[in-house]
Order: sequence, then C-alpha cells, then structure tokens
Amino acid sequence: MIPGLSLPALTLIHVIISLIAIVAGLVVMFGLLGSKSMPGLTAIFLLFTILTSATGFLFPFKELLPSHIIGIISLVLLAIACLALYGMKLAGVWRPVYIVTAMISLYFNVFVLVIQSFLKVPALAALAPAVPPAPPSGPVFAVVQGIVLVFFVVLTIGAWRRYKPMAFA
Repeated sequence: MIPGLSLPALTLIHVIISLIAIVAGLVVMFGLLGSKSMPGLTAIFLLFTILTSATGFLFPFKELLPSHIIGIISLVLLAIACLALYGMKLAGVWRPVYIVTAMISLYFNVFVLVIQSFLKVPALAALAPAVPPAPPSGPVFAVVQGIVLVFFVVLTIGAWRRYKPMAFA
C-alpha cells in the first residue's frame, strides 16, 4: 500500500494501468503479425505491463496468492522480453524469445481481466458464480478462458512466423 493512497484509489490506478497495458499490448501483437515494430507503443506496452504486475503487490495481503505468482512470473518474463528487445536487439534467437515472453505477459493480463470481469460484472458473475476467495468457475468461465488461450496461442505462433523486424531502435 502507498501511504496516503486509499484502497479504492489504488484499485482505480491499477485498473487504468492494466487497461492501458492490455490495449497497447493487443495493438503491438497485431503489429507483430504485420512485421511492424512500433517502438513507442511497444515501450508503453512493456512499461505499463511491468507497472500492472508491480502495482498488484501494493494491495494488502496475508499470504502468497495465485495472483502474486502470476505477477512474479510476468515480471520475470517482462525482464527477459526487455533484455531481448533492448539489450539483444532481437538478434537471432532473441526475436522469438521476445515474442513469446511479451505475449505470455499480455496473456496473463487478459487472463486476469477475464477473472476480474467475471467477479465484478453482475451479468458475467451470474454465469460463473465464485465462492470467495476462489475465482469464478464453471463451463462458461472455462470456455471463455479457453477461447482466450487459443486466441493467444494462435496469434503468438503467427507473430513468431511473421515478425521479421527490419531494425529496432
């Protein structure tokens, strides 16, 4: 928690950061499919995705939760993605390393967005009720998460095959 910042304010900031990261990430993902580097938007995607994971640790907690584990894994993947992109300039094996690590981090953000949507949006919550502190469950939730997973696997493979950067500054 940040001193002087209320829990609702922290939540709002975290949600805004997350949504910026997701929107920028989706644009970057589709850019990769067209072999477009988009350095400015890529930097926004990576920065806001890092901030999303980091701000998740500012919420009060008593024990390590699955959300923390996803945050830790995402931060490790993002460190590797930044190294591949900015340190190794996507040379050789670093191009697919960047694509996979960045897209898995984006997938984690969307995965959490789906969970939060089923928890917070009444119409979705009715379709997949959760028993706190457990996440939503049931066939509708499983199908939606399955569709999201397949979407990301297909587009990540497509980006791996198609993305041939001319040069990334």
